[in-house]
Amino acid sequence: MNNTTSNKRQSNDFFWPSYVDLMTSLFVVMLVLFVYSFKLFKDREGELQQANGELKAKAIELEQITKIRRSLQKLEGRYFKYDPANERHELLVPVQFKAGRDEIQEAYKPALLQAGRTLRSVLKNIKTDQPVRYLVIVEGMAARYPQGDPRNKAEEQTTYQLSYRRALNLLNFWEQNGINFGQDRSIELIIGGSGFYGTGRYQGRREGDNKRFLIQVIPKVGRM
Repeated sequence: MNNTTSNKRQSNDFFWPSYVDLMTSLFVVMLVLFVYSFKLFKDREGELQQANGELKAKAIELEQITKIRRSLQKLEGRYFKYDPANERHELLVPVQFKAGRDEIQEAYKPALLQAGRTLRSVLKNIKTDQPVRYLVIVEGMAARYPQGDPRNKAEEQTTYQLSYRRALNLLNFWEQNGINFGQDRSIELIIGGSGFYGTGRYQGRREGDNKRFLIQVIPKVGRM
């Protein structure tokens, strides 16, 4: 009987320290898990706040771009036509160049001058809540010769330079008459020439109408 009692005491003496150690270990584990979970929650909360901030900024930016596009509709009329398929404006002045030449003929200059003033005025008078920079692309184009004409292949590369020079002459003409887009820090100007190629070309009987200028205005909203 005494041995049994002694064994029970020894068993209890071992059980309770072990039990306390186990509970302590479980408490430590739970504490670590709680701290880790709390950190994950805070990190996630920060990510959500950052995402919400980015979404709000994008929404504001989209709103500004929408306003700008509405304002750019003022270009449409006598001198410009909007091409919704290619999201750009076509200069409606029916400029005709002599074959292989880049000089702008005198007959077209008064209308081109008014078109430049219209473009400059519309861009200058657009009101936005945030800083805006405009990428303005002035693209010259060239018309192909009749189908089967060997000059289409022979002059394929040189027409890129030709159409570029036509666009450059238009910009020089505007500058000579006080329309200088390059002096405005909110406008980044690019001159291009697409030669016999480019999107949205006239086909068939209207091939000759490809001797024209295209104007693209791309707004960039936010910090410059």
